[in-house]
Amino acid sequence: MPVLNRIADYAPDMTEWRRHLHQNPETRFDCHQTAAFIAGRLRDFGITEIHEGIAQSGIVAIIEGQGPGPTIGLRADIDALPITEETGLPHASQVPGKMHACGHDGHTIMLLGAARYLAETRNFAGRVALIFQPAEEWGGGAGVMVEEGVMERFDIAQVYALHNAPGVPLGRFEGRAGPLMAAVDTMYVTVTGRGGHGAHPEETIDPVAAIVQMAGALQTVVSRNRKGTDALVVSVTQIHTGSADNIIPESGWFCATIRSYDPAVRDMAERRCRAIVEGVAAAMEVQVDIAYERSYPATVNHKDQTDFALAVAEEVGASAGECEPVMGAEDFSYMLERRPGAYLFLGQGEGAGLHHPRYDFNDAVAPVGASWFVRLVERAQPRV
Repeated sequence: MPVLNRIADYAPDMTEWRRHLHQNPETRFDCHQTAAFIAGRLRDFGITEIHEGIAQSGIVAIIEGQGPGPTIGLRADIDALPITEETGLPHASQVPGKMHACGHDGHTIMLLGAARYLAETRNFAGRVALIFQPAEEWGGGAGVMVEEGVMERFDIAQVYALHNAPGVPLGRFEGRAGPLMAAVDTMYVTVTGRGGHGAHPEETIDPVAAIVQMAGALQTVVSRNRKGTDALVVSVTQIHTGSADNIIPESGWFCATIRSYDPAVRDMAERRCRAIVEGVAAAMEVQVDIAYERSYPATVNHKDQTDFALAVAEEVGASAGECEPVMGAEDFSYMLERRPGAYLFLGQGEGAGLHHPRYDFNDAVAPVGASWFVRLVERAQPRV
């Protein structure tokens, strides 16, 4: 893989940084120690314009190039997950119940490696905005940073990010123009009837029977309410009722995750899910309370920027190509709603999957991702 030689020289430092972050994971918006570590390294590189405390613990750092030009944004997520690590590695998490199970520690040091190189060479015009974002896993930190005005405040013209991909060959980049990852919504439904002894169901209004009917009927949203060419998933993921084997409970609850790409399909799914739950409730004489929460929008790559990002990936990666869209979600979607850009996957070879307690980022791929970030800047904003 033709990574930049200078960045290849950084590999031992990048590994050391990554393993330090891996041992000290922080979650959601509470990434203050992680942010302090990042800011310290940026200052070591000679970067002086560092804006801290965005979205509580996020950072935007600016590197000035040589000559006038636009600002390109490069983003890395920095938060971990509430998972207990089971790798047994020497650099395993030292924080009980938290670990970097999605490789955000790797994303962070890839952008730090790129920052070090760009600050040394400044072989580009305009400016680079390094965006270190908390709360990707839970809380939509990208959306918060956008609402706090980072795109306008730093005059960012286009924005890019990547995510490691276990199971994809080491150093291979993948992406696609258009929808890449899904919008995600969650429906929570509390069902209330009248409890009683299981031997006398006629004296009850059974919430369990109603929940079972609702769960089954929700499957018709995909099978009967969407066009066959429209992607949609409706999955009931939890059902909780009762505590005794001979008692019909008074109430119970269930939840479902709803994934889609198209805003019109998203609207239809919410409308039909609500109608089905309310209709079954009326038929079975139970009361329902519905909380329908819309979370991250679909991650939609812009065509010109995706073509450009994949072309750059061909220069530094083992290979690059198009992938199928996936039904996972990603809050970089908020940034892509405000500015043109692209999000790619970077293969890290075989190993445990994302969000698995035995997952670990493959340090061998870090120079590849850092080189990609650098080449994006130098190709997008060449020095005159």
